[in-house]
Amino acid sequence: MQFDFLKPALLAFLHKGLSIRQFRQLAILDFLRGAAVGKEMPRQQAERVRALSLLTADAVLDRLGSHEQGLTEQEADNQRERFGPNEVVQEQPLSWQAHLWLCYRNPFNVLLTLLAVISYLTEDATATLVIGAMVVISTLLRFVQEKRSNGAADRLKEMVSNTATVLRRESDATVPADTQRRFDMPPRPHDARKTEIAIKQLVPGDIVVLSAGDMIPADLRVLAAKDLFVSQAALTGESLPVEKFATQHDPSVTHPLALENLCFMGANVVSGTATAVIVATGNHTYFGALAERVTAQDRTPTQFQAGVNKVSWVLIRFMLVMAPLVLLINGFTKGDWLEAALFALSIAVGLTPEMLPMIVTSTLAKGAVVLSRKQVIVKRLDAIQNFGAMDILCTDKTGTLTQDRIVLERHTDAFGTVEDGVLEMAYLNSYHQTGLKNLLDVAVLEHVELNKTLDIAGNYRKVDEIPFDFARRRMSVVVSEHDEHHLLICKGALEEVLAVCTHVRHGASVQPLSARLLAQIRTITAGLNQEGLRVVAVATRELPPVRHSYGVGDEAELVLVGYIAFLDPPKETTAPALRALHAHGVEVKVLTGDNELVTLKVCKEVGLPVKGLLLGSDTEAMDDARLAAAAETTTVFAKLSPVQKERLVRVLRDRGHVVGFLGDGINDAPALRAADIGISVDSAVDIAKEAADIILLEKSLMVLEAGVIEGRRTFANMLKYIKMTASSNFGNVFSVLVASAFLPFLPMLPMHLLVQNLLYDISQIAIPFDHVDPESLTRPQRWNPDELGRFMVFFGPISSIFDIATYGLMFFVFHANSAAHQTLFQSGWFIEGLLSQTLVVHMIRTRKLPFIQSRAAWPLLAMGLTIASIGIFLPMGPLAHYFKLQALPWSYFPWLAAILLAYMALTQGMKGFYARRYGWQ
Repeated sequence: MQFDFLKPALLAFLHKGLSIRQFRQLAILDFLRGAAVGKEMPRQQAERVRALSLLTADAVLDRLGSHEQGLTEQEADNQRERFGPNEVVQEQPLSWQAHLWLCYRNPFNVLLTLLAVISYLTEDATATLVIGAMVVISTLLRFVQEKRSNGAADRLKEMVSNTATVLRRESDATVPADTQRRFDMPPRPHDARKTEIAIKQLVPGDIVVLSAGDMIPADLRVLAAKDLFVSQAALTGESLPVEKFATQHDPSVTHPLALENLCFMGANVVSGTATAVIVATGNHTYFGALAERVTAQDRTPTQFQAGVNKVSWVLIRFMLVMAPLVLLINGFTKGDWLEAALFALSIAVGLTPEMLPMIVTSTLAKGAVVLSRKQVIVKRLDAIQNFGAMDILCTDKTGTLTQDRIVLERHTDAFGTVEDGVLEMAYLNSYHQTGLKNLLDVAVLEHVELNKTLDIAGNYRKVDEIPFDFARRRMSVVVSEHDEHHLLICKGALEEVLAVCTHVRHGASVQPLSARLLAQIRTITAGLNQEGLRVVAVATRELPPVRHSYGVGDEAELVLVGYIAFLDPPKETTAPALRALHAHGVEVKVLTGDNELVTLKVCKEVGLPVKGLLLGSDTEAMDDARLAAAAETTTVFAKLSPVQKERLVRVLRDRGHVVGFLGDGINDAPALRAADIGISVDSAVDIAKEAADIILLEKSLMVLEAGVIEGRRTFANMLKYIKMTASSNFGNVFSVLVASAFLPFLPMLPMHLLVQNLLYDISQIAIPFDHVDPESLTRPQRWNPDELGRFMVFFGPISSIFDIATYGLMFFVFHANSAAHQTLFQSGWFIEGLLSQTLVVHMIRTRKLPFIQSRAAWPLLAMGLTIASIGIFLPMGPLAHYFKLQALPWSYFPWLAAILLAYMALTQGMKGFYARRYGWQ
């Protein structure tokens, strides 16, 4: 099959709900591993696509039943009924029956069911009922919680939607036959309007307007294009963007992705503008054709799920070793192999963390809902854990450290003197450009002085434009004044504009750009930068009015006329937010394409200590090892290209850091893809939002700091359950081994172990709602299997000490030392074991003194009290004989209180020793 290299990525996209960003990343990685790019799509579709590329624009529109002014609303509705929504088929939501089966189908429930079957066959109805209840409760809890969490995640994701700009025709009026179609001209107001609609609402025949930063929302035939460069990395693995045109120059090309006038879903616009007609949507796209060929294959787990499963299997392997030991010891010492087998199976059940999937899911879902109230939308639940583990945050400067409200502060000639003519040129450039208007253009257009005193737009007619791209870092428009001459006006970064200038305007004269003048210009602009101003150069060129199309090659022999300088004041919340992030162990690094002087000025004003500065050109001279070492000790990276940002994020990750990246622009998309957790804002361009895992509804570091804290709280509560389960299970098995070796009867019946385990699991349901000590939120948190194993071995035997003390109490004090009195013995250990297990929840949940210095949330307290009461009631109440227990003498309870207090005291002391030696996560 030609598309085998895309299978792993498509499987993840289709079955796990990955974003197109994640699909891109997986597809490129698989391509780089040596797989071949698909050379052909299904033959019939490939022939249709190639035929469309060879047709004229008019013929394409006629075939699609469309119009150069777009479809009417009625026509679009008819097409939508015919073709359906513009969505690539993904795995359909599971029916409730299938979902319920998946919730049941895990190794833990299989073990429980096996034990229930054996109990039923041995006519132990009570044990069968208890085990069945355990299976049902565990399965239903997971089913209900996953249903709720999936619903919450879907509602959150619905808040983040991407849109496309389309033309909608108001009526069926058509252009006269002798009128030439001009797709590069704006539609007539009475015929059509531009409108933003959700991508999934697009239909074949829709006319789409594209500009830098847009995603390609469907398969498109380009009708008109201006310097249109498209990244097709998701489909071809090519790192460089390709240029698209309105016509196919080489009719011999057959590979769809090589056709010059077609764009495919999954790509994105890097620079330029275009008008295109949709030729295919949803499953009928090239992307959809690939998807349909692999939808039936198995799903693959995410990395986070793999980590959780790894923890589960560690505990299961522990059970697979310990359960046979219990079987052998009890079989040889008691002689009843059937009862020993039942007891060993009960131990196996007790060792399985059957509530782990439910605890993890509910904890993540709760975290996502809490974050949504704090203006943070979680697109992928698993990203919350990365939020808590993040130790480096890479962020852009503009709009994050600053107010994202740039104001035009100064307009001067090349020598620093205020000059209105420079303002006029900048205004014409910003007014007439149709690409992605950035904050600088908005500041120029909204400038109060300009709006009040200048009215020059009416005197000029736009001829053409040369859109901005990140390689040139400038853009130009060509205007004509009364059709007497053409004036090219270029605006952009100082160095890039100077690179195409040969002269400088000084008053009414024009002087050659000499080395002396160049040095003077750099001194003047450096002074403006030192004031915290962002300097943009403006240059012009007079041209004869003989052409109507211009390109990058015309940006030459320009005359520098001056500068416009902008101020982006720091946000008031930035300084306290940076201090809060630092206090929580997150190091902030600034990665910007802006001038280093402006960036350093802003960092100083917001109180961000700068330990080092690197420019994009500096990073290019370093290999990955040197760059990684330098990145560790550098705070500010300035004048970076998108590729350089991505590389910095990657080398920091290679050094073992969990890296977050906060960005909202086209140039941030590669870094967002490369980061452990991509963070964007709802006002970002489409490609940035699609690349992100987290969307901030407020572009503020204070909001981000709240997200970090909630991520750590979520992780801490998950870790509590794992620690409690691991240590408690280890202690129980050790206690059982000791008792089995010396007692003439079973220390506890299989049913007792199952009831105890069921009650203990129920007591932990409220863990996701528990408080977390502030000290546990001060540093990043990660999975640490070595620490978990050490914790289990360290704290598990502590409970065994008091289990053994209970054995001695029942054996010697209450004389339960024979098979005739085994029920009394088992009742005494049942209560002590359950209460100590319930108590360990409160002991291990905090490093502090429980109930006094750190109190659990009321749901966890209430659940613990309820379970402890039930545990005492079962032997002491009227149901005791059903569970083969008996009432204990009241003299037992003072002994029980002493044992539990001693257990708490020893555990608290050992916590202090453990924390001092190994730390407390």
